[in-house]
Amino acid sequence: MTDAKELKPEAAEGLNGLYRRYAGWLDGRLRAHVGADQAADVVQETYLRAAPYPSADIRHPKAFLLRIALNLVRDESRRLKRQRESSGGFGQDQSESASQAEQMMLKQIVLTMPPLYRDIFVLSRFGGMTYPEIAAARGLSVKTVEWRMSKALEHCVARLDD
Repeated sequence: MTDAKELKPEAAEGLNGLYRRYAGWLDGRLRAHVGADQAADVVQETYLRAAPYPSADIRHPKAFLLRIALNLVRDESRRLKRQRESSGGFGQDQSESASQAEQMMLKQIVLTMPPLYRDIFVLSRFGGMTYPEIAAARGLSVKTVEWRMSKALEHCVARLDD
């Protein structure tokens, strides 16, 4: 037997409406904290945690959802920190120095990129922005952003092959 409780129809509708209204916004906010790849997972977990609360009782849905999401991010960060500490640092020196070397190499490659491509590359890869968001922020078409990003990636590949 499971401990999971079935949602009442009105609660499911409220949660569905909450998701449709704020999931995109929450995903965008989380990208700054966890990156684009983990943001979707945190959004899903946030709505699982929000499910038991009646939507009619939620006065400030954005604040409510963001608080749950940031708590999840903080909990995961603490869990990873405890895991690193409990491993006793075994093998960390080598992986940290390799990571630092990779970061330095990436920084050098990015700095050698023409500014036209570098701007798009940095906003996408480090800023977590989507191509449409970059296009809107820079007053460009999405096709132009895609083209510049492809040129930036070609630059990276060419430098890595050297």
